[in-house]
Amino acid sequence: MPEIGALSERLVSLLGLQQRPTQLTSAVGKAGIGIVRFREDDPQREMTNPVPGDAAYIIGLSLCDHADLRFTEDGRESPAVSLRAGETIFNDLRRNPRFLKNASFGAIAFYFPRSAFDEVADDARAHRIGDLRCPRGQGVPDNTIRNLGCALAAGFDRSAEVSRVFLDHVSLAVCAHVALAYGGMRPNSMGRRGGLAAWQERRAKDILVANLDGEVALADIARECRLSVSHFSRAFRHSMGVAPHRWLLNRRVELAKDLLRDRESSLSEIALRCGFADQSHFTRVFTRRAGVSPGSWRRGVAA
Repeated sequence: MPEIGALSERLVSLLGLQQRPTQLTSAVGKAGIGIVRFREDDPQREMTNPVPGDAAYIIGLSLCDHADLRFTEDGRESPAVSLRAGETIFNDLRRNPRFLKNASFGAIAFYFPRSAFDEVADDARAHRIGDLRCPRGQGVPDNTIRNLGCALAAGFDRSAEVSRVFLDHVSLAVCAHVALAYGGMRPNSMGRRGGLAAWQERRAKDILVANLDGEVALADIARECRLSVSHFSRAFRHSMGVAPHRWLLNRRVELAKDLLRDRESSLSEIALRCGFADQSHFTRVFTRRAGVSPGSWRRGVAA
């Protein structure tokens, strides 16, 4: 498996990109996952470079239509197909997938090593999956991957606002969905366990509150609760009604309301104390959840 920090450079080499992709990184347990966004607006009519064998998949969410996609795998060419924006395409890196760069293209791509699927299956007490059962060299309409990919879209432009907790949540959700929908995973326990024990809930909340910026891995919180990552995520949602990253955002907003009552603190100071990247980030999140801007909320309290 390549180093996650080198994934962008690898895609530049394989795809012959003129612009470097924007990259986010996450993990499912110990398995490193890369998430990148790339776009090529002026491609030369040439095949992408050969792919060195790698026990991993790149699962791409297409960002634009491609009317004449020409794809090869293991040196065999597939019939040309049309790929629509919002469709997902699967690439097994063990099979040297390549395509002809004959039109503008772009995608949000998830790099999943086989070990990520193994960890998800082990936690679900299911048999590990084999090859993914999905069409080769053509787009698949998958609303789950599209919605999760779209949830990340703004984060590529404002990466300082994307918390590690949120990235881990999305990565785990995509990995588990692919294993279920395309790997035939049949979990024996997924969704059947209850919530967190009282001590686990307290410990998880303490860790999240101590890391209001969200820069703590789900795996670290799960370890403190003596649970696997996916079990912890399900149990937390069961107990709290929301995912950990959503609970953390709500906690930031509630803390900000307390601080806004103190008119001595500026909005920028409150933003940083509550774990937001800056005042702009604070204003956007607060307004979405409270219905008014922080300044308007503060004035309303004082009235």
